Amino acid sequence: MRLLIATCSVTYHGRLTAHLPRAKRLVLVKADGSVSIHADDRAYKPLNWMSPPCTLDIGPTRWVVRNRKGETLTIDVEEVHADVHHELGPEPGLAKDGVELELQGLLAANPGAIEPGLSLVARERETGIGPVDLLCHGADGTFVAVEVKRHGEIDGVEQLQRYLHFLRQDARLHPLRGILVAQRVAPQAQVLAESRGIGWVEVDYDELRGLEPSTPTLF
Repeated sequence: MRLLIATCSVTYHGRLTAHLPRAKRLVLVKADGSVSIHADDRAYKPLNWMSPPCTLDIGPTRWVVRNRKGETLTIDVEEVHADVHHELGPEPGLAKDGVELELQGLLAANPGAIEPGLSLVARERETGIGPVDLLCHGADGTFVAVEVKRHGEIDGVEQLQRYLHFLRQDARLHPLRGILVAQRVAPQAQVLAESRGIGWVEVDYDELRGLEPSTPTLF
């Protein structure tokens, strides 16, 4: 990872043109190739960004990021205040609490509780950025990546989307879809999942522990 704090201006050319005037900002370059521009507010949300795959050309005073669609993000650097490189290493993903671990085990033993006809291919399938909880095979012939949470929130949807991005680079796993499974999926997470083509299922923990059939809701 590279963190550059610099006085700079930023111009995006693509579906539209957007410009950030001269100001002090953080430029974040991740190992996956993504580049994002941050101000000292807005929580985690960047002012502008370019998602991978993309290329980065670095000159003395200008950085140019290009993606496969021909879009460009040009960063004109006026003054560098800090420039830090650091290798973070593999990301293990979010740690599971006891209930999540037990849910994962129960669902691995009974994947049909998630979706009728689902069969387990692997548990803790590595993606390159951390393991997805369950990799399954659906009755429709698709592979299904399943992320298990005690409470399904927006960050769970985003985590599963990242896993799907890397799993889809394996041609053996096509076609591939994702399902977020939790005891309760927050309404905001439901909306986000549906907008990104990700399914969600709510399961009853007590029914699973008693090995009784559940009636999940899948969207």
